[in-house]
Amino acid sequence: MGNAIPDDKTEEERWQEYRKTRNPAIREAFIKQYAPLVKYVAGKVAMGMPSNVEFDDLVGFGVFGLIDAIDKYDPEKNVKFKTYAVTRIRGAIFDELRQIDWVPRSVRQKTREIESTISSLEAQLGRTASDQEIAGALGMNEDEYLKTIQKISGTSILSLNDVWFSGDEKDRVSIVDSIESPSSLNPDVMVEKEAMRQVIIAAINELPDKEKKILILYYYEDLTLKDIGRVLEVTESRVSQLHTKAILHLRSKLTNIRKGIV
Repeated sequence: MGNAIPDDKTEEERWQEYRKTRNPAIREAFIKQYAPLVKYVAGKVAMGMPSNVEFDDLVGFGVFGLIDAIDKYDPEKNVKFKTYAVTRIRGAIFDELRQIDWVPRSVRQKTREIESTISSLEAQLGRTASDQEIAGALGMNEDEYLKTIQKISGTSILSLNDVWFSGDEKDRVSIVDSIESPSSLNPDVMVEKEAMRQVIIAAINELPDKEKKILILYYYEDLTLKDIGRVLEVTESRVSQLHTKAILHLRSKLTNIRKGIV
């Protein structure tokens, strides 16, 4: 009975109590309250995954992230728990996906080859390379290149969650965090991460207009690929293709910038 949760407490008061007591009943209540958030994040991740990746597995991975978020959340940081938890949930899902190595080796190799080609090409050109230019450099025609882009769409979503490091561990910045929050950084991390975020945001702004719109609509405005297709008046598969191209271009730009920094 000592672990019961008073019904008359606000959520803020429950967070404060949990921080002090680590009451397992409060923890369990938070897990139940935010379980739909895990399904929501898992659903967004699942949209870009091949059929062999099960939605229920993604939810299971995400629960670990939710529990981690509950245990580490500090309500005094002026960041909403939902905002904080989404990052932890998504991170846990991608950490598990990396460990089970769900991406076929051939697909991973092709992704690296395309990224490397785009990076070299854009370093030479000093601008975003066209599909035709990239296809030529890869020894493909444009149609073959676009079909290949469709095949590697799942790996591109995974790669967006890679971490950029600025100095030491406390300065971790992932690409996707900068897309999701381009103008409203968390106050507790703003100072040490601002420089890296600005580099990422500048790289996003250099993308072709349609690719930039897709990244913002998907990660920041929270639209599905189908919704974005309606907005841009293109098919869902075309949005998926453009989304993958945007990520490949973005990672290539960041690679070149990082080479310049290092």
